[in-house]
Amino acid sequence: MQRALFLAVLGKGRTSPNPMVGAVLVKQGRVLGEGYHRRAGEDHAEAIALREAGDRASGATLYVTLEPCSHYGRTPPCTDQIIQKGIPRVVASMADPNPLVSGKGFERLRQAGIEVKSGLMEEASRTLNEAYIKFITTDLPFVILKGATSLDGKIATVTGESRWITGPLARERVHRLRNEVDAVMVGISTVLKDDPQLTTRLPSGIGKDPLRIVLDSHAQLPLDAKVINPSSPAKTLLITSSFSPREKREDLQKRGVQVWCMELEEESGKIPLRPVLKKLAEWNVMSLIIEGGSELNASALQEGIVDKVVLFLAPRLIGGATAPSWIGGAGVGELKRSCFLKKVSLERIGDDIMLSGYF
Repeated sequence: MQRALFLAVLGKGRTSPNPMVGAVLVKQGRVLGEGYHRRAGEDHAEAIALREAGDRASGATLYVTLEPCSHYGRTPPCTDQIIQKGIPRVVASMADPNPLVSGKGFERLRQAGIEVKSGLMEEASRTLNEAYIKFITTDLPFVILKGATSLDGKIATVTGESRWITGPLARERVHRLRNEVDAVMVGISTVLKDDPQLTTRLPSGIGKDPLRIVLDSHAQLPLDAKVINPSSPAKTLLITSSFSPREKREDLQKRGVQVWCMELEEESGKIPLRPVLKKLAEWNVMSLIIEGGSELNASALQEGIVDKVVLFLAPRLIGGATAPSWIGGAGVGELKRSCFLKKVSLERIGDDIMLSGYF
């Protein structure tokens, strides 16, 4: 199962809106075939492992990180192939959380006389597919709130200088994160201040650009902004409101920008984030990173849409009462109302520290 999980990770960032899955066929202590789901629409891990094993598959045990599918999608049911190959035993790490199919694959295999075991290394499998689980059970994307700050929580100096607080290895890790998600979201303030590309730039040169989302209620996005980059295949989505000038929206659309008009919240005058997430899910956006400024970060926390925090801490102190902090907004009046992270982990990345945690 450890090998199956290792294989599944190789599909990271490429299988959405499907899960990452790895499979290994073993008989008499020998691996006969293995595979992983490479991208949506292509063969599933089980099918690849069975094909690699060929006729030797009969009598082998199949280890797979997720319950085999029993329905027709873009590929045939894996359960049928398992039965046809004469597999007597299947060990799965976890059931498929999809309410429409959960348990049906196991049931189909048991009906065919196959021994089925489930639960081996389940926690690791659930962490691997945390975005898929959230997406398939709630119809909402998995949201990561990412930040890079000094030890005193500042994202810029009092004069607005912010490049670069963290070191090159931490910035490379951010590009690896972008490579693994479907979308990256910022507010218009970040675009006007930093003019980011929001693409994936890895040393290997191999990377997948996420959908670039800009929240901009009045369509202030400059027509020469780097997020409107004709040399990149990355798509850009502007989320605005009916208060924005129609001519500007049309000019942006001519440059290939997708434009959504959303109703603003009456009280705050901001674009509400939860309706945005629901609409993104309809586009099969399974996961996204928020790389915004302090106000967008505060809104995301206030609306309760964040699942995971990834914070890069640089070993420097900036200070300044007016220097912007990572989280803005009004804040909370009582500690019991603060956002508390669980399952916190720390990793040293060059001179910086990456902190990850969940709500």
